[in-house]
Amino acid sequence: MKKKGTRLLALLLAAMMVLTACGGGGEPKQPDTTDTPPATTDGETPSTTPETPTTPVTDNKGEPIKDFVTYQTATAEMETLFTLYSESAGDLDYLTNCIAGLLEIDNRGKFLPAIAKEWETPDEGKTWTFHLRDDVVWVDVNGNEMAKCTSKDWLTSLEYVLNWHKNSGRNSSMPRMMIAGAEEYFKTVEAMDEAEALELNCDSDLFKNTVGIEAPDDYTLVYHCVSNMLYFDSLAVSAALMPLNQGQLDAVGVGSEMNSIENTDLWYNGPYIMTEYIQNNSKTFTRNESYYDKDCTLFDTVTVLMVDDVLMGQQLFMNGEVDIAPLSESNLRTIYGDPNNEWYEHLVEGRPSKYSYQAHFNFHKKLDDGSEDDNWNNAIANTAFRQSIYYGMDLTNYWARTNFIHPEKCENVAYTMKGLLYFSDGTDYVEHVWEKIGLPDGRGRYDATKAQQLVEQAKQELEGKVTFPVQLDHWIAASNQNSLDQAVVLKEIIEAIGGPEYITLNIRTYATSLKKEVTDFRLHCWSFGNGWGADYADPENFLFQELYDDAGALYSMNTSFINEATDPQLIEDYKTYTAMVREAAGIYDKDERYEKFAEAEAFMLDKAFVVPVLYQVNWRLTKVNAYTQKYAMFGMQNNMWKNWETSTEPYTTEQYTQLEAAFNAGN
Repeated sequence: MKKKGTRLLALLLAAMMVLTACGGGGEPKQPDTTDTPPATTDGETPSTTPETPTTPVTDNKGEPIKDFVTYQTATAEMETLFTLYSESAGDLDYLTNCIAGLLEIDNRGKFLPAIAKEWETPDEGKTWTFHLRDDVVWVDVNGNEMAKCTSKDWLTSLEYVLNWHKNSGRNSSMPRMMIAGAEEYFKTVEAMDEAEALELNCDSDLFKNTVGIEAPDDYTLVYHCVSNMLYFDSLAVSAALMPLNQGQLDAVGVGSEMNSIENTDLWYNGPYIMTEYIQNNSKTFTRNESYYDKDCTLFDTVTVLMVDDVLMGQQLFMNGEVDIAPLSESNLRTIYGDPNNEWYEHLVEGRPSKYSYQAHFNFHKKLDDGSEDDNWNNAIANTAFRQSIYYGMDLTNYWARTNFIHPEKCENVAYTMKGLLYFSDGTDYVEHVWEKIGLPDGRGRYDATKAQQLVEQAKQELEGKVTFPVQLDHWIAASNQNSLDQAVVLKEIIEAIGGPEYITLNIRTYATSLKKEVTDFRLHCWSFGNGWGADYADPENFLFQELYDDAGALYSMNTSFINEATDPQLIEDYKTYTAMVREAAGIYDKDERYEKFAEAEAFMLDKAFVVPVLYQVNWRLTKVNAYTQKYAMFGMQNNMWKNWETSTEPYTTEQYTQLEAAFNAGN
């Protein structure tokens, strides 16, 4: 048994050496595709003949899986089945399998042709032309052909996204910033009467004469950008630029009808059709026989089961009922601590996810009776109070909930995701932010001495305005043991800041929907652990979500409610940040642009508007070779079930180490 344990330990140590450390320090890495996916074709003409991804070879004795089964927890149930209306990974991770866009991403983060077989920018990013395939069709839930997919579908889609009365600003911030005339159209329509706005479409004179998009023929699509947007093609793999057929709208209706569409009414042009959707129970996706890519590898079916928590998901894997299961801390500890455990040699450390996770404060909290929670609102508006949380949370035990073997890989001290983009000299943008906030190694934000000084400062500044301890309501799903265990750890972390007489964390529960039961009513003090993955390769996609007085800023509108805050200093600081971000967005020299964005991000972190929490690097049991999956730090495609190498037998630690080494060697 000792030999068995020693071999696994050696393999784990080997894995530590070849994986990119999550939040780790060391020498700055060049954007080398052998270990870090390139974020974009910034500064280069995009390749129209990208390399075909290489599939690593494994000696795993299992057969390829034909009917793949996975799961999601009840807390991550889909909120909409309409791609253009969603800004949530909980939706888009599945919808990406139902809808095909202009481009795809491979397992190294490089662009691949999709519906666009070729694309180019003749004037350094000001104009983008996509040449489309002519063999893509829309089908209904039964696989019946409904229409050809043509360039006009992207005009229809863009009008829908930019029409406030149809899409409520969802996915609009990126097109508004990038596409000529898009902001003007958005503002004009937003001010219109709703009935009049709902009658608009891409053939309306207002849209045609305002927005910089055109379809010279059925299979040519042209975008005109506001300036030299060298990263515009990276938007082509996000929800904002997915196509929509007018016939689909005519059949269902615009606005609330389309935004609440059911799977049986959707049209599909992607690799799978959602043939069954039972809310809070299961989803079934069936191979789309009319999908244009006849050479790719697809599953016959994919079933997504709904479970109460990850513990149940892990048990399903061990029972042979699902094919992949991230491990909770408790199960990982149980398996890792016992070399005799049957799953000991199957422990696999996953690749870092594309998400940067943060804690977002609510600046306009209400009590259960609908009245203002003045105590919380006054406290959280105070900079020193927020900073005491920012510097005072020792999150090591929280990271261990994700990866107790290497918790340090999960440390996150920036807002933007590492590996997303690079300066011209190869410096990672996030590493530049680290320098500006005084943490050049990306480690060590926790500072107990500084936090205690800020606790005393906050108490002094809030005397007579706030009653201590401040009550922090932390909401979790009822009957979710994993969430409860995490909340208990978080309570210990928070109440260690100045003691429980400073902040008391109250664990509260909701029944089925955090949004519908809690955040819509402003009952939360914070949303802890929100993950943002970039829609395209530029810092603005992260930083614009926190703008003041902008309807397209997701977190400002739906989480922090900063536009409803009343504290003058807080509002002034947010306006300063907003001005800094907008200044950066108006600069088109890449290095100067990134520099200004880094200054804005550093300002936001210094004011502790949000608190970076986590990079997700977890351990799992799996029958999927992660090195064959799509992998990019932007877009919605990483969960597309296409060209996956799988095995009916679970992979071992040794096999995964070999797969990783082969991948990093370029094989």
